[in-house]
Amino acid sequence: MPSQARRIEESVVTLVRPTGKTCQTSEQAVGPIRLQWRGADTARTPGVRGLTPADAAIPPAYLEMSEEHLRQRIERARTALGTDLVILGHHYQREEIIRHADFRGDSYKLSQLAANRRDARYIVFCGVHFMAESADILSAPHQQVILPNLEAGCSMANMAQPDDVEACWAELTGTIDARIVPVTYMNSAASLKAFCGRNGGLVCTSSNASAALRWALDRGDKVLFFPDQHLGRNTALRLGYRQDDMLIWSPRVPSGGHTVEELRAATFYLWLGWCSVHARFSTEQIRWARENHPGVRVIVHPECKREVVDAADEYGSTELIARRITESAPGSVWAVGTEINLVSRLERENPDKTVFCLDPVICPCSTMYRIHPGYLAWVLDRLAEGEVVNRIAVDAETTKWAKVALERMLQIA
Repeated sequence: MPSQARRIEESVVTLVRPTGKTCQTSEQAVGPIRLQWRGADTARTPGVRGLTPADAAIPPAYLEMSEEHLRQRIERARTALGTDLVILGHHYQREEIIRHADFRGDSYKLSQLAANRRDARYIVFCGVHFMAESADILSAPHQQVILPNLEAGCSMANMAQPDDVEACWAELTGTIDARIVPVTYMNSAASLKAFCGRNGGLVCTSSNASAALRWALDRGDKVLFFPDQHLGRNTALRLGYRQDDMLIWSPRVPSGGHTVEELRAATFYLWLGWCSVHARFSTEQIRWARENHPGVRVIVHPECKREVVDAADEYGSTELIARRITESAPGSVWAVGTEINLVSRLERENPDKTVFCLDPVICPCSTMYRIHPGYLAWVLDRLAEGEVVNRIAVDAETTKWAKVALERMLQIA
C-alpha cells in the first residue's frame, strides 16, 4: 500500500451545462474534472528546473479543505507577504483562482507585467509551465517565479520537441537557399524560445502574431512557425498571403512530408501542432448559434481552424475577446469560441448581455485547471514562512537567448 506521501489525492469539481455532456479530447476527460497530485518529482521542460526541496510535496490536507478555508488562507498569506508578492492569473484560470490575482490577462499581457514588476520579490504565476518560464526569463535577478502546480503544462507546447525542431531547421537550412526566420508561439518550451533567439527569430502571442510575422519577413524570405499551425495559418492569411504559400511540417517525417520543390515554393512552414480545446470548435456550432440566436456576434480565438475563423464575425486573442464583449452595447449577444473559464467569467461580468460558449460540451483547459486553490494556498503559506517551493528557474544559457527572442517580441508591440 503506498505511503500517504505518495498516494494520489483527488479534488473533484463538477461543471454543469444544460446538455449534461462532457468533453473527450486527446489529453483530458472532463466530467467531473479530477486533479491529481504527484508530488515534486514531475517532468521538467527542457532547460528548466523546478526548484523544490526534496521533502516538499503538497500536504493532502490542502486538497481536502473547503473553498472558504482555502480562500481565507490565501488572503492571510497575501496580507503577510504584502508588496513582496504579485500573483498573475491567466484568463483561463478558474474563478476560485482568478479572484486572488493582482493582474489577469493573456500570455502577452502577463509577460509584460512580469518584465515590469521589479518591486515584487515573488511572482506567483497562475498559468502553465511555459508562462512561468517566460516570467523567470524576463524577471530581475532578485525575483523568484513560482508555479503552484508543476504539472500545469501545455499539450500543444509538447507537440514541438527541441530535437525535432533542430532536425527540421537543419534540413530546411541545408536544403533551401533562402533566409529562414524562426517564430515560436509563446506556448512553447524555454529551450525553443532560446532556439529562436540564437537563430535571428522571436516569440509571438495571439495578440501580436501579425506584427511578429511582419518583423520576420522584413528580415528573411521564409518563416518556420511553431508549434500551432492554426495561429500561423490564420495570421499569414490575415497578412494577405495565400494558402498555397504555406505548408504543414510533419516532424519525424523526411522533409516534413514534402518534396524539395514544395519546400522551396513555400513562404511559411507551419508546425503540425494544435490546441485540443480550440480544435473542438466547428462551423456547425456557429451555424447553430446563428439559427438559434438571431443577431448573435460570433468571436473566436485564432487557435481555431481556418474554416471556423472564416465563419466567425471576428477573431482575436483572449484579451481582444474580453475587451470586445465588455465594451459592446447592452443587449448584445455573443457566441464565443475559446476556453470555458473565460467565457463563463465574461458571462458573469456582463449581465446586461448574452454571452455563451459555442461548444455545448464543457471543455476547459485541463492543464490550466491543475492550478487548484489548494496548490495556491500551499505555496503562499510556505512563502509566508520563508520557504520557496515550486520555483521555476531557467538555466543561464537558455535564459540568455530566450530573453533575446522575448525582448524582440516586446519591442515590436
